[in-house]
Amino acid sequence: MGDRATEPIRVAAGSTESAFRPVALVEAGFRALARLRRAPALHPRGLTCTGELEVLDDGRGPWGVPWLDRPRRLEATARLSRAAGLRRRLPDGLGLAVRVPDADGPGGTLDLLMNSSGRGRAGRHFPLPRADAQGGPYSSLLPYRVAGRSCLLGAVPRRTRQAPVPGDPEGMAAALTAGPLVYDLCAETGDRSWRRFAVLTVRDILPMDREDTLDFDPYAHSVRAFTPGPALAAIRRAAYRGSRSGREDRREVS
Repeated sequence: MGDRATEPIRVAAGSTESAFRPVALVEAGFRALARLRRAPALHPRGLTCTGELEVLDDGRGPWGVPWLDRPRRLEATARLSRAAGLRRRLPDGLGLAVRVPDADGPGGTLDLLMNSSGRGRAGRHFPLPRADAQGGPYSSLLPYRVAGRSCLLGAVPRRTRQAPVPGDPEGMAAALTAGPLVYDLCAETGDRSWRRFAVLTVRDILPMDREDTLDFDPYAHSVRAFTPGPALAAIRRAAYRGSRSGREDRREVS
């Protein structure tokens, strides 16, 4: 079969958009990179793990979000990843991805994606390479719409007896053999302070090859009143779409 990564992007009949628009180029680029890596285009190296998400009642009233306003424990799958694949002792962009299959009822799958970030109200908007996977916060970097309000999401690692945890797959695997890794999941409030909504516990590593890594996508897997915001939405959708289709191309020719 032909190399779909080099095929032109088709647009709907009557569309005036150019096939070389930035969105199409992003999708094609991410498709080619995913094909080459035989893994997600970004954060190709990582561990996929079992997990549990405990939705909390913090006593501060409802969120106005169906899945957050019902405290309970949910099964989850988490992926701890490394973006660029630098030498294990060097800082790298670190990723935390979470999938909750029935967050909003049967079939109501939720994906959350966060990256190692700076601290403070400004720093949480920017990715920050890190050597210690538990040495600082993670952030969605771009806002979500939570009950109609724009806010960032964050994950704050709890310091554990394993600390520091090297931010490479081997180091994180060694840490998980000694016990779970725990994160407080938060959303910004009106004054940009964090409000915790859940606790994520990452437990056992799943035997999964790079080719079988889950395709996390917060646009394909969002829930009522809790969705990615409009900032760079078209570009980000194209990136996820391209990464997913590149991996499908690879499976078809393998």
